Amino acid sequence: MRRNYREGGGFEEAAAYSRAVQIGEHVAVSGTAAREGGDAYAQTREAISRALAAAAELGAAKDDVLRTRLLLVQGCDWEGAVRAHAEAFAGVDPANTTYFVSGFIPEGALVEFELDAVIPEPPR
Repeated sequence: MRRNYREGGGFEEAAAYSRAVQIGEHVAVSGTAAREGGDAYAQTREAISRALAAAAELGAAKDDVLRTRLLLVQGCDWEGAVRAHAEAFAGVDPANTTYFVSGFIPEGALVEFELDAVIPEPPR
């Protein structure tokens, strides 16, 4: 079974993508940027919050997160972004990769965040 979740932004339609997709027990959340400005720490907190909300729309909780990816604009405060990630996922400790990239389509974005989750099967 496949379910898609869209936030309703015009870019989703223009690029034909969903914020999050669930197939079976797997949930993938697309690169998610903050809507508000701010430094790398603030943008990471907002991007993580938006990504977790999208995952929750498809039934995945924070504890179900298996892997995360932080994509950061070269030269931004990577330590602030990593601190925001640590605050959000302490105790879950998902696999993570953090990258520097040359830039993002949203003007002023310093961070994009992606996650993958696996929804546990209910006990039988």
